[in-house]
Amino acid sequence: MQSLKSLWVVGLLAILGGIVAAAFFLGGFFNVAASEDDPDAVNWALEHVRTASIARHATENPTVSLNDPALVQAGAKSFSQRGCVHCHGGPGLEWSKFSEGLNPGPPDLKDVVGDMLPQELFWVIKNGIKMTGMPSFGKIEVPDPEIWNIVAFLKKLPTVSEDDYKAWTAAANGKP
Repeated sequence: MQSLKSLWVVGLLAILGGIVAAAFFLGGFFNVAASEDDPDAVNWALEHVRTASIARHATENPTVSLNDPALVQAGAKSFSQRGCVHCHGGPGLEWSKFSEGLNPGPPDLKDVVGDMLPQELFWVIKNGIKMTGMPSFGKIEVPDPEIWNIVAFLKKLPTVSEDDYKAWTAAANGKP
C-alpha cells in the first residue's frame, strides 16, 4: 500500500512539474532574445542533445582521402566562397561583426575540429544545426564532394598558415 501511495505522489509531482514547465515556456516567461545568455541548464541540455544527435546521424564515410593536398586547397576555396569565414573566421581572418550577435556564438573551428570525426563535420555542414545559425549546405544543393573538400580543409585547419590560406583562396576572392 505504501508503494502505491509513493507512486501516486511521484505521478502527481510529475504532472505538476509538466504544468509549471508548460506555463513557463508557453506563457512567454522564457526569454528567447539572442541578446540574453541562456541559463546554464539550457546550454548544457542543448550541447548534449546536439552532440548525441550528430553522433547518431553522422554515418556517411569519406569517399576519398582527406589528406590529399588538392582537396584541402579546394576545401579552403569553398570555405571562403561559401561564406564560412563570416561566422568562423579563418587563418589570418577575423569573423564578421554580425556573427558576434549569434546566440549561441559560432565556434572557433580550430578549437573543435580536432575533437570531431570527419563524418560528424560532414553531417553538420550538410545538414546544419537548428537554432544556431549554421545553415544546411545540402539544402542549397552544395554537392557532397565539395562538402568533403571543406571537411578535408577543416581537419587541417589548426596547422594551416595565414600565407597558405591566402594563396589557396586568392582566386576564390577575385585576386590573381
